[in-house]
Amino acid sequence: MNEINILILSAGRRVELVQRFQKAAQKLKIRSQIVAADCSDTAPALYIADKACMLPPIHEQNYVESIIDTCIKEKIALIVPTIDTDLVLLAENRKVIEESSGAKVLISNTDVIKVCRDKINTQHYLENHHFKIPKMYTSEEITTGNYTFPLFIKPKSGSSSINTFKVNSLNELKNALSIVHEPVIQDFMEGDEFTIDVFLDFDSKVITVAPRLRLATRSGEISKGKIIKDRKVMDEVQRLMEVLKPIGHITVQVMKTRKGIEFIEINPRFGGGAPMSIQSGADSCENLFRIIMGEQLTYNENYRDGITFIRFDSSICLDENKEIVEW
Repeated sequence: MNEINILILSAGRRVELVQRFQKAAQKLKIRSQIVAADCSDTAPALYIADKACMLPPIHEQNYVESIIDTCIKEKIALIVPTIDTDLVLLAENRKVIEESSGAKVLISNTDVIKVCRDKINTQHYLENHHFKIPKMYTSEEITTGNYTFPLFIKPKSGSSSINTFKVNSLNELKNALSIVHEPVIQDFMEGDEFTIDVFLDFDSKVITVAPRLRLATRSGEISKGKIIKDRKVMDEVQRLMEVLKPIGHITVQVMKTRKGIEFIEINPRFGGGAPMSIQSGADSCENLFRIIMGEQLTYNENYRDGITFIRFDSSICLDENKEIVEW
């Protein structure tokens, strides 16, 4: 293959992810264009990518057609989604996109996506497959007061911890319920929170499982994290992957509590903190290039343990023509 071009959808602020794909291509000494796409011309990742392109908003009717046209024009080998609102649409249209463009879509099948995107579906799936997850309360239980504080409330299709609340009293519960659309109400968990980056090939074979202890978060995204090869966490997440069978880079959140490993949610895409695990050596970007080149990968734990990542903001200055100003 002469060139392996990657299209990153809704690139937004995913500067680190773009850079990790670029570094993986450099390491493997392959020709590659990392193409960042967004509906906003002020998305920072557009100015770091090798090439930028504009796509319509996801809700527009021509969104899928625009992806196909971009893939053909830019000779894209792989399409990488980065936000939750893309996932169902891409899963449902994967076949037509791949057949029309020749590009692979890094997306799990529709059934997997629907389990992960709806928190109630996630709850039932985990319970039915005997994984620990905090008790979810029915509306009847809430109405009759058949619960104990503290509780945790989140929207059933939410992301980035938007409109999520720990509630300690009846007043707080009423306030949260007035804000959260289609709420999921669970017992509040206490313990060490881990985000686990998992990479699976296109046959759903697990290649890497890299846990990050969440030391600090900002707006629902990890800002400080430490790579810890916690065997209990890794084994339980791998057990989930073997029954769920997603593909690509998957982000799983769990809490290590007195009860054991309790699951919070499953995000079937690159999470915002994924570059931490990638830089530690659990390199999903390099894995994807190798798979596209025809390599068969095997499970490994060849990443550094015990290293801490601290993240910060940076800025890009643009002139009146949207050209980068170098200072």
